[in-house]
Amino acid sequence: MLINRWKIGFLAVILAALSLQGCQNSTESNDPENGAKAKTERKNLECIAPAKPGGGFDLTCRLVANALLGSKLISTPMQVKYMPGGIGAVAYNHVIGMRDRDENVIVAASTGSALNLAQGKFGEYDENAVRWLAALGADYGIIVVRADSPWENLEDLMRSLRENPNSVVFGAAGSIGSQDWMKAALLAKAAGVDSKKMRFVSYEGGGEALISVLGGQTSVCPCDLSEMKGQLESGKYKILAVLSESRLSGQFSQYPTAKEQGYDVTWAVWRGYYLPPNISEADYQWWVDKMQELVETEAFKKELSDRGLFPYAKIGSEYEEIVKKQVQQFRNSVKKFGLNPDDT
Repeated sequence: MLINRWKIGFLAVILAALSLQGCQNSTESNDPENGAKAKTERKNLECIAPAKPGGGFDLTCRLVANALLGSKLISTPMQVKYMPGGIGAVAYNHVIGMRDRDENVIVAASTGSALNLAQGKFGEYDENAVRWLAALGADYGIIVVRADSPWENLEDLMRSLRENPNSVVFGAAGSIGSQDWMKAALLAKAAGVDSKKMRFVSYEGGGEALISVLGGQTSVCPCDLSEMKGQLESGKYKILAVLSESRLSGQFSQYPTAKEQGYDVTWAVWRGYYLPPNISEADYQWWVDKMQELVETEAFKKELSDRGLFPYAKIGSEYEEIVKKQVQQFRNSVKKFGLNPDDT
C-alpha cells in the first residue's frame, strides 16, 4: 500500500512538472512555425535615428518612444540611439547586415529615405531589403533664414537667386539629390535658375543645418517644419514659406505657402519606421498591432502636436505599398534634374 501511494505521488509530481513546462514553452516560445505568438511584453526596445541629435530622425524616434511609454503600451522605456552616416545609409546597412533578426529594433525613416533609395544611395540594398512598419505623422518643407536676414519674404529670396545665384547659400541635410537639396532645386527651377549653379552646403542633419544659418556659414535652410518646433519662440529665425498645398492650421497658420506667393513648390514629408528584414511574421504583426493601438491614444496625439507634426497614419502593408510606389516615382522624377547614382 505504501509503495502504491509513493508511485501515485511520484507520477503526480512528474505530470505537474510536464504541465508547467508545457505552459512555459507556450508563453515563452517565439517560433511562428510552432504556432506560438510573439511575446506580448518587450524589453530593450530601441529606435535608431540615422543622424546626429536634433534633426527630423531624432524627432521621429522621440515621437514613438515617448508615446508608447506615455500610453502605457510598453512598461520599459524605448531607447533612442544615433547612427549618423550617409543620411540613413549606415543605419540601413547595419540593420540588414548585423541585426536582420532583431525584433526589438526599429529605424526612423522619411520621404528622404525613399528618395535616397531611388538613387541607390544605400549601396546594394533597395526598398525591398527591409520590412516597412508605419508612417505616423506628416511634416512639410519650409524655407528658413536668420531673423536679421534682408529677405523679408519668398519673393525677396527668389529675386536674389535670379539676379545672383552665388549670393544665396543653401545649407541643409544630405548631399546632392537629398530631399533638402530637392527643395532647393525646386526653388531654383521656379526662379528660372539651373540647379547646378546654386550653392549648396551639405550637413548630416537638419539640426546642424539650422546652426549653420544662425552662424552665417549659410543663408537659407530648406528644412522641415518639425525641426523648427523648438526654435519658433527663440526669435532667431524667420520662415519665408511653407511648402504645403495650402496654409496650415494652428500655430503655423501665420506662415504663407510658396504657392500663395506665386511659386508652385510643395514638399510633403512622411515620418515613419522600418524593421529588420528577417524577423518573424508574428513579430512583424506585434509591431503593426502596437502602432495601430498607439495612433488612437491621447498620449500619441499630444506628442504629434507637440512636435509640430500632422496626422498621417499608414501602417503595415498599406505603408509598405506607399513607400515602394514612391521610390519608383522618385526614380522617374530625379531624372528631370539629371541625377543618377553615379552623379550623386
